[in-house]
Amino acid sequence: MKKFITENLKTLIYALIIALIIRSLIIQPFYIPSSSMEPSLLVGDRLFVSKYSYGYSKNSFPFSPPIFKGRIFFNNSPKRGDVIVFKTPADNRTDYIKRLIGKPGDEIQFINGDLFINGSKVVRKDTKISEPIRCGNFILETNIFVETLPNGVKYLAAYNKQGTLKNTKKYIVPKNHLFLMGDNRDCSKDSRFLDDVGFVNNLNLVGKAKIIFFSNDTKKGSMLKIWNLNNSFRYKRTFKKL
Repeated sequence: MKKFITENLKTLIYALIIALIIRSLIIQPFYIPSSSMEPSLLVGDRLFVSKYSYGYSKNSFPFSPPIFKGRIFFNNSPKRGDVIVFKTPADNRTDYIKRLIGKPGDEIQFINGDLFINGSKVVRKDTKISEPIRCGNFILETNIFVETLPNGVKYLAAYNKQGTLKNTKKYIVPKNHLFLMGDNRDCSKDSRFLDDVGFVNNLNLVGKAKIIFFSNDTKKGSMLKIWNLNNSFRYKRTFKKL
C-alpha cells in the first residue's frame, strides 16, 4: 500500500512539473475578463498565449520569481499589431491584454478622433456596422472600423458614437518600451493612461496571443451549466486565430 501511494505521488509530482514547464516556457491559457478588446476579443474567450514568441523574463513564470535579470532568447521582437499579454507596470503582477500600436521611438497621437503614428494617419475604413459594445455593465453604441497599421496588419476597432476620444497629447515611446491599446477605444485602460498603465517595458511581456480555443458568453450562463451550452457557447469563435 505504501509503495502504491509513493508511486502515485511521484506520478502527480512529475505531472505538475511537466505542466509548470509547459505553462512557463511553451504555452499558457488566458481568460478574457473584460471588454477592452471588443470586438476582437469578447468576455468569456479563452486563449492560448505563446510564451516563447518574445523570449523569457521573470514575468514568464508564475509569481515572477527573480531568477534572472533582463530577457533571454529575445530573438523575435514584437510586431506592430500583435495582441500581447503583459504585466502592468503599476504592480508587475496583474495580467493585461492589448494590441501593440507603438514601438520604441514612435510618436503616437489622436487628432480629431484619428490615430496618428509618426505623423501619418492610420488608414481607417468604416465597416458600416453600428454595433453595441460592452463596457463593463454598460453598453456603448459604437461604430466599427477596420484599421490598417503601417506594416499592413488589419483589425477591427470600436469607437463610441458619443464622447469618443478626440485629441490626446503626443506620446513618444521610450527605448525598450511599447505602446499598447485596447481595440475598444473608449473602454480600455491602456498606454494612453500614463499613471495607470503607460509605456510597457519589454521585461513585462508575458506572451503573444495566438488562438481562441474556447468561448462562452457569460451573460447567457456559466459554462458549468452543461445543459445551457447550446445557448452560451460561441461555436464560431472556437480555434479562431488572432
